[in-house]
Amino acid sequence: MFQLILRTAFAVAAILLATGSVPAQDRRQNQAGQFDFYVLALSWSPSFCEVSAERGREQREQCGPRRYSFVVHGLWPQYEKGFPEFCQQPSPRLDRNIVSSMLDLMPAPRLIFNEWDKHGTCSGLSARAYFETIRKARAVVKIPDAYIEPAGFLTVTPDEVEDAFVTANPGLTRSAIAVTCDSRRLHEVRICLSKDLRFRDCPEIDQRACRRDKLVMPPVRGDGSTAGSR
Repeated sequence: MFQLILRTAFAVAAILLATGSVPAQDRRQNQAGQFDFYVLALSWSPSFCEVSAERGREQREQCGPRRYSFVVHGLWPQYEKGFPEFCQQPSPRLDRNIVSSMLDLMPAPRLIFNEWDKHGTCSGLSARAYFETIRKARAVVKIPDAYIEPAGFLTVTPDEVEDAFVTANPGLTRSAIAVTCDSRRLHEVRICLSKDLRFRDCPEIDQRACRRDKLVMPPVRGDGSTAGSR
């Protein structure tokens, strides 16, 4: 009986793999420096702050007086299918001077530490080089003017946001960008970059884009005393 159960379990697993229900693991899984491209994840900060406030966990660093629009969530090494994570455990110690230097783009120390542990350790770069690469990647992308500092709520479609970024960034195509969302708000814009930080297509990332008809972009918060991330 046990052997019959075991054979059945193996048969089910084989069917799931054949049908794509269970993603196959990349042969390089979690080997530092062994990946195909990056995803630059740009988070719409006002949405993040709204969600945090609704959950009673508002983040003071990011959701205080400073006016943040798009901020860097992370720069994620990717395979053509799937991605590595936590490639060094424990991860190399992250210098707090590096953390302080990144707060203009990634406005929360906890975020910076988490991104290094989960994604940065898979880049094959030192901590300093990884965060310098984040800064270079962010400089590659121009934020469309309409999304730099809107004073009121914007209602958009995922296609409109993608088109605005494509128009503002020569060489970027719709196949290299994905908009993500929650039940009603724009969450992130994710842009695929080669290892040398050129725009490149990424079918798997594009397939995971938001499919809702309409999204809200809450207005930029704060009193304007300090400029936000542009």
